[in-house]
Amino acid sequence: FQNEINEVPFFDMQLPYELALKIFQYLGKAELGRCAQVSKTWKILAEDEVLWYHLCQEEGYLLDMSISDHSCWKLALKNCRAREQMLKTNWKNRVGAVSQLRYEPGRVLCDVHCCDGVVMAGYTSGEVRLWDTRTWDHAAPALAAAAGPGGAGAPPHVSFVRINSSLAVAAYEDGAVAVWSPPLGPEPVRRFQHSQRLRALALAPRGPAVATASGLQVRVESPDDNGFWQTPATFEIHKLVNFLNLVPDVTGSPVAVAAAEDIVYLLKAEDPGKILHSVYGQPVTCLDVAAHEAAFGIKTFGWLLNEPNQILLYNLETNQCVTKVGNSIGDFSCVNLHSSPPNMLVAGNKDRRVRVFDLRRGEAACCAHGHRLGVSAVRMDEWKVVSGGEEGLVCVWDQRMGAKLWEMHARHPVRHVWFNSHILVTANIPEEKNPRGFSITEDDPSLHRKYQGVIYCYEFSGDPQAVDSVLPICRSSYHGVTGYSYNISLAVPYDSI
Repeated sequence: FQNEINEVPFFDMQLPYELALKIFQYLGKAELGRCAQVSKTWKILAEDEVLWYHLCQEEGYLLDMSISDHSCWKLALKNCRAREQMLKTNWKNRVGAVSQLRYEPGRVLCDVHCCDGVVMAGYTSGEVRLWDTRTWDHAAPALAAAAGPGGAGAPPHVSFVRINSSLAVAAYEDGAVAVWSPPLGPEPVRRFQHSQRLRALALAPRGPAVATASGLQVRVESPDDNGFWQTPATFEIHKLVNFLNLVPDVTGSPVAVAAAEDIVYLLKAEDPGKILHSVYGQPVTCLDVAAHEAAFGIKTFGWLLNEPNQILLYNLETNQCVTKVGNSIGDFSCVNLHSSPPNMLVAGNKDRRVRVFDLRRGEAACCAHGHRLGVSAVRMDEWKVVSGGEEGLVCVWDQRMGAKLWEMHARHPVRHVWFNSHILVTANIPEEKNPRGFSITEDDPSLHRKYQGVIYCYEFSGDPQAVDSVLPICRSSYHGVTGYSYNISLAVPYDSI
């Protein structure tokens, strides 16, 4: 019937269908609904698939689909909005499933990083494990460890791990660095060695660039057009690096931002000694980098000179300070700029407060106080903030109201927080890697679980097909290694029986 319509009545004139469709494309959902009640012809026009496909794309749903993938885009948009509202309700009311991503008894967690639902963890045994929380496959395949300089003895502890959509990187206590491409298999695609232990490791959020800091040297590694890894730049600086980040979405040679005590360097191959910020006696306490800006906290002289601690925002193109926010007595311990909404920034402080800053106004839009010790990890989106504290507390906040929605507690400090629309990943990493009275050997399962650290994965999706309606305790198999009675309940495969 739609193909038979050549002209559409438009008040006192007749318009071609294509021209009427161009007029209707400026209308929203409510206006299209009202137009559909005018006449039978207008109803067919208002429910045209092209209009609802563009509305769905404008709201950010199903961006990777074409117009032929759905037969009714109006229903698809309705389902997407209903799912978004359901997820938001589940987040607020803590409705969902919780899983613990544990590797094995007797191993202490050293570092955790997450990207797009894939969790990477390094342990004191020198092993590196991956979990894919998108498929609920918690078998944790191992990545082959990097061989030490001598090739003998116990493998060194893992110092840092980083992962993005294409690469996984791990740094070890002996200065070795291993780079994997998980789609290609568990064997490293690149290994290199530093003479000293690494102080910082950075991986580009998108792209195959790796930066390492060891001693007074910052080294950048990346593959060329043929896939062969090379070292495009090596930088010599004057102080020990505390924080290191790679600038995302950079064309050409990778650009790094390094904070070394009270100096912030902008490291480019064409300008290796560029100092972005330097004030003697004001050390940098945290750092984060976005595509065109860098945010870092500085520790000032305190009450004596009436200079509170602040967060400085620098433009990486002009190398100028854009704004200063904060004015806090406590030290800023963590800051998140790259994953925050535009013109927003979230930071945690040792004064136990989480602050959300509006960079356009240069002031705090929200200040929440709920941790008993300093804040160690933060992340936010358009409506919520997730923070982790040194006492092991994970808090979820409604950032518009500054109210705590719920909290969860574990034994060790929260060092990593990552979430998307339906998954939250938190990592509680112990400070003590070798607890007193514990002698680590290859087959020693005697370390109590409370000393090991844990990774939690929260699934807020209400779709029963996402987890096959199976509780986390019932997803285990006989392949799990159990060293003592603490794992007995998790090792019984109720689903297999």
